[in-house]
Amino acid sequence: MTNETLQVLKERRSIRKYRPEQISGEALDAILEAGTWAPTGKGRQSPIMVVVQDAETIARLSRLNAQILGNPDSDPFYGAPTVIVVLADGENPNWFADGSLVMGNLMNAAWSVGIGSCWINRARELFDMPEGKALLREWGVAETYRGIGNCILGYADGPAPAPKPRKADYIRRV
Repeated sequence: MTNETLQVLKERRSIRKYRPEQISGEALDAILEAGTWAPTGKGRQSPIMVVVQDAETIARLSRLNAQILGNPDSDPFYGAPTVIVVLADGENPNWFADGSLVMGNLMNAAWSVGIGSCWINRARELFDMPEGKALLREWGVAETYRGIGNCILGYADGPAPAPKPRKADYIRRV
């Protein structure tokens, strides 16, 4: 059995090198729409997506992320021209699971429209610290929101990495 959705799930890869040009508005809108259709506990839809395409703000996010990583001279966002910061209300008991499903939808949708993506961690740490809380205030987001991940987006600069083989004991039927 084959279908388009399963093919995207099998072929999607994390991209870590991007061309500088901005992604199209049409592609971005499709990716964001997919994020809104992620399942959430009890249908509460607590996650939000903050789209960042301003180079200065992306550089600020990247610097903070690199500090948390312990490598302040790196660019954890790999030069991607778009970042979707996924946040969810920490007062919702399903906040992290709900936001993680949004991240998955964003990355799979990106691949399906020809856009590279990668989940960049440390959003939780960033938005729990004072600098992150300041960003939330700047963006008009309640401070109860916590970071899930940064979905970086852009046109891949080079081929996608080869898939790793699936481990033998991935599935267990009982």
